[in-house]
Amino acid sequence: MDDIHVPTVPSGDVSGRATANEALMEKLSLGDILAEKDRVENELVTLSDVLDSHGVNMNTSLTTIDGYPRDDLDIAQIRITRARIIRLRNDYKSIMSRIETGLHAHHAAITGTLSTTQAPHIPQASPTGAQDNTTDPDIIETPFAKVNSVVDGSPADEAGLKAGDGIRRFGSINWVNHERLSNVAELVYQSEGRTILVKVSRKDVELELKLTPRRDWGGRGMLGCHLIPA
Repeated sequence: MDDIHVPTVPSGDVSGRATANEALMEKLSLGDILAEKDRVENELVTLSDVLDSHGVNMNTSLTTIDGYPRDDLDIAQIRITRARIIRLRNDYKSIMSRIETGLHAHHAAITGTLSTTQAPHIPQASPTGAQDNTTDPDIIETPFAKVNSVVDGSPADEAGLKAGDGIRRFGSINWVNHERLSNVAELVYQSEGRTILVKVSRKDVELELKLTPRRDWGGRGMLGCHLIPA
């Protein structure tokens, strides 16, 4: 019997398709690549929602204890969705590599232009001591997501989340590494029954809430809330 856990992917020369995709990426401008990154991130979030609607994740077993396909799941849809997620994750790695290369080239070009048009400049300390540092906690904990809605009686509701809250930190996920919320979805899947510390901004108040994802609360998904990019 075929392993139904293995995502279905088209047969053929996979390396050839990868080479073709890389050749296409070479022709795109940095702006086009950034737009493609956003598109892939949005599709990954949508596909994660599809798995969530079936009550499964990338690792959920699709068979019963005796090895038969579960009749409570749309196995074909789940396998197709998983296969698409795997392919998009591979595409995403390639995109991020191209973005890194493009940013380095762009920075080098700007640096070269400035060095030929401006006299050497010695940076002066800011009167306030402020620094441009992406490791600054104030920058890292900039709200990266917004709570769009919360279902009554859900884990999100019990944790105290409310519509309009700005998510500053979700467990280990923050403004720097949320990847258009796809990492939030992954963390939720991996944390069923375990408490996640969530830092939120509500008007002028900053709160720390404890959220425990679970499936048995009687509604869709494990949180019972809808998050959107900030």
